[in-house]
Amino acid sequence: MSATNYRGRFAPSPTGLLHAGSLATALASWLDARAAQGTWLIRLEDLDTPRIQTHAMTGILQQLAMMGMTSDEAVIYQSQRLPFYVEALHQLNQSKLLYTCSCSRKKIAQSRDNLPTNPSSELVYPGFCRPVNPTSCLLDQSTGAIRVRIPTNTYSLSQHLSSEVGDFVVLRQDGIFTYQLAVVVDDSHQGITHIVRGEDLSSNTPRQVWLQQQLGIPTPSYKHIPLVVNHFSEKLSKQTNAPPIWPKNTQEALVYLHLAGVHLKLGLEKPSLHMTLAQWQEQAVKAWSGLT
Repeated sequence: MSATNYRGRFAPSPTGLLHAGSLATALASWLDARAAQGTWLIRLEDLDTPRIQTHAMTGILQQLAMMGMTSDEAVIYQSQRLPFYVEALHQLNQSKLLYTCSCSRKKIAQSRDNLPTNPSSELVYPGFCRPVNPTSCLLDQSTGAIRVRIPTNTYSLSQHLSSEVGDFVVLRQDGIFTYQLAVVVDDSHQGITHIVRGEDLSSNTPRQVWLQQQLGIPTPSYKHIPLVVNHFSEKLSKQTNAPPIWPKNTQEALVYLHLAGVHLKLGLEKPSLHMTLAQWQEQAVKAWSGLT
């Protein structure tokens, strides 16, 4: 049982196996939970079905287990939680925050009013399909995607949502719920109090906080860690051909963990030949506690 109310999570998308960058994120979230004597959960974000790799569904859990990290509760799969996203969508619609959009990405990109200023360089939606008078809409994505309307001059944290992001999609035209909505609903459902994730997701935090406010659910504490990059200073990812990690034994697992720990600046010495995973984890938790 957890000694505190802390509830953290690691929520990878099974579009491929874990690489060194995703391991660093998993380790950071695990260490933060253990240092707080809290609960650490795993959630597989498997909504984007065209990109999901079947072998990664079980492979990620096996990789984490080899590193000594297993979920303290049953693993959650987003694909099994669609009714909860529908419920959140109806709640936003009742607040007259949704509308249908038939704009293509090409049309948005070609707009002279589109000025991507946010850190993730996403396309700022110019509002072509936005209704003049806010109203509830027919939640039928067959005629387009469903966007959430950001009121003018809306700020969330330090981000000016209406000018830096614009009205963003919560339900794609192909019927797939977007990350922004699903992650907010699931974090609330699981009672997540602390989120540790990569810096590349920091620009998502303001709109997720805003969604939490609209849905009347608590906002967790957020911490974003530096990304692991390759020799071209590119974020390690499947797009940059980052190789998956798959230790054959405890010693190889410790090597991977040590390298992740170096990235997290734990300041630990290289593990000895006789060190166990439990011993390394104990040292790593103490080191993380000292950093935070």
